[in-house]
Amino acid sequence: MKRLSMRTLAAIGLSAFLALSAAGCSGGQQSNSTSESAPESAPETQSGGTVKVGLLHSLTGPMAISEKSVRDAEVLAIEEINESGGVLGKTIEYTEEDGASEPSTFATKAEKLVGQTKVSAVFGCWTSSSRKAVKSVFEDYDSLLWYPVQYEGMEQSPNIVYTGAAPNQQIVPAIEYLIEQGYKKFFLLGSDYVFPRTANMIIAAQVKNAGLEVVGEEYAAMDQTDFAAIIAKIEAAQPDVIVNTLNGTGNVSFFKQMSEKNYDASKYMTMSFSIAEEEVAAIGAGILKDHLVSWNYYQTTDTPENTKFVAAYKAKFGENRVTSDPAEAAYDAVYLWKAAVEKAGSFDVDKVLAAIKTGSISFQAPEGKVVIDGDNQHLYKTVRIGKIGEDGLITEIYATDAPVAPDPYLTTYDWAVKAGIKPLE
Repeated sequence: MKRLSMRTLAAIGLSAFLALSAAGCSGGQQSNSTSESAPESAPETQSGGTVKVGLLHSLTGPMAISEKSVRDAEVLAIEEINESGGVLGKTIEYTEEDGASEPSTFATKAEKLVGQTKVSAVFGCWTSSSRKAVKSVFEDYDSLLWYPVQYEGMEQSPNIVYTGAAPNQQIVPAIEYLIEQGYKKFFLLGSDYVFPRTANMIIAAQVKNAGLEVVGEEYAAMDQTDFAAIIAKIEAAQPDVIVNTLNGTGNVSFFKQMSEKNYDASKYMTMSFSIAEEEVAAIGAGILKDHLVSWNYYQTTDTPENTKFVAAYKAKFGENRVTSDPAEAAYDAVYLWKAAVEKAGSFDVDKVLAAIKTGSISFQAPEGKVVIDGDNQHLYKTVRIGKIGEDGLITEIYATDAPVAPDPYLTTYDWAVKAGIKPLE
């Protein structure tokens, strides 16, 4: 397999909505702890032989197509941990809330989980809008959110652990790859919210620094289904490549309407940051064949841990189900929380955060070993660029030789510092 040799990568380190009947179920069975440590006190998150956690995802609305698999991966991890002894002698009990693809609803449900249900931790969100909506809730309550999706960076919260890619672990290397492959005219297409707009700010600065051209930049509403006007602008601009940051059902509508005009990867190549195996299944492998994506994990990632993960996921949710980068990052998050709790010997959030800040919390994940950076609470992650196949799976075509250190503010890139890229609210 060919490896990326780009300078900036040298840093070491869906198809159906969730059935309503799944809401409110709890995980696993009680069993003995695998840790000899015991919590120093019994906070309200604990009750007898259980510890409460929250799952907060869009079970309805346009983002449910993507968030379903993330929720399922968290449930799988919880059940596996319970079957192997739980955490500090406690069985994990989870409570689900539906963010309904609305940031304000996410905030309300986050406050319910941490303020009323009093969970020990929350695993949740997808869009940056939803994460930003709940950020102050977790900070005000001194609670802990494990956020599983790649994002635009420009953020660091003491009450969030970011288990998806920082921009230097997805966005920047993808654009470097495209530049190295000879693409010169970039069309930026995204959903109209924080992640795509900030990502495109980064991409525009990177493309300009390379002496190349952004020939168009368009945004679609999250629930938009008609892309005729945007496709007309793409046709007029005649880009070499479309950099796609659409999310949710917008991806389905856009690619199907491109296909109706017989536009495939040979006519308009796309590099997507929010299309994984789940979205491929919903859109259609025939439509997406040969298009490019950038992630840290694919169902085809060749590790013993991934073989086990994929088999367990399919055994629980069906052989037709696929894993994905966000699902894998969510699965990792539950295990990393377990490791941090056991390091702390307590479910107390401040003690868990102190354990994280040691920089020693790691997990042998399906994507390879991941480690939480003790300073910024993002993960060291391997960058993988993939090509979508006609079988609906994604094959890795380039990768870094080692995990890349997270750089959420892109401080190690002169062009990004010079551009003065700032977070959007």
